[in-house]
Formats: sequence, C-alpha cells, structure tokens
Amino acid sequence: MDLLARCRNVEIILCDVDGVLTDGRIFLDNHGIETKAFHVRDGLAVRLWKRTGRSMAWITQRHSRIVEMRAAELGVDLLRQGVNDKLSASWEVLAELGYSADQAAYLGDDLPDLPVFREVVFAAAVADAAEEVRASAHYVTRASGGRGALREVVELLLRSGREWESVISAYNGRVPTGER
Repeated sequence: MDLLARCRNVEIILCDVDGVLTDGRIFLDNHGIETKAFHVRDGLAVRLWKRTGRSMAWITQRHSRIVEMRAAELGVDLLRQGVNDKLSASWEVLAELGYSADQAAYLGDDLPDLPVFREVVFAAAVADAAEEVRASAHYVTRASGGRGALREVVELLLRSGREWESVISAYNGRVPTGER
C-alpha cells in the first residue's frame, strides 16, 4: 500500500509523549518538580485533527501530571500513562474508541514503539528517532520530537484527504466548501 492510501485510512492517531510531543528531555528541579516543554503547533494540530471528528490518544511509559493537564487542555480522547507494553495499550485504546489497527496511525521515537509500528496502517517516526524506529516507519518527519512533528503528521494526513484547506479556512478568511 502506498503512503497516500495509508494516510487516507487513518481515523485515529496514537502518539507517544516523551521524545515526540517533547524533545525527550525531562527537567527536575531541586524539589523534584518535573517540567516539560510542548510545542504550541502540536497543540493546534490536536485541535485541528479533532475538528474533523477523528480521535487522538497518547500512550506513554512515564506518568506525569503535566501530561495529564496538556491532554485535558487539548481534548485528547484517551491518555494512557505508566504503560510498559505499548502494543497491548494500543489494542485497548483502539477497542475502547471503536477503531481497528487499519484505521490507526502511530507517532513514535524509540524502541518501545516498534511493536505498534508493525500493526498500524501508518507508522511515523520523528526526525531524531532511534535508527531502528526510523527504518521501520512509513514516514519520517522533518521535525524532531518536541519541534512540531505531530503537526507535520496531522498536516500530511489531512492534505492526503484534501481536508487541510477546509480545516484551516477559519484562519485564512476563506469559507469552507459547503458552508457558504
């Protein structure tokens, strides 16, 4: 199946967090307070994707209140934290939301993501992902983790179905087709 066909089948994006939505660094201060930085364009990408009626789920090995807050703020459908087996968690998320693997994209960066890559219709790796992950991906972003990689994937998926212009019409002053 070619890349365009893979993209057109996607109804849900499953996404790792650390190294994908962040640059992978974890900051701890002297009081043990953790901080992370998220890219604002990835946040808008979640909102644009959701505007199309599709779903988004984040699956991560770590547990962080910061991630809970960001996922809630953006309206992420499901968040799974403290996950050691990302493939099992992905199957659970897909079942809970009513999707199959042939409707799912996964965006990842490191070895624990590989089992999911082998099952979904569209696997994407961030530019600075582990070599094995990049080699297994259907698509490798130009953006590194934490630098807009999710936005790049959302744009690719929406452009493949010719939905991008309609989704961004509110920002360019054009009225979407069918809404005139």
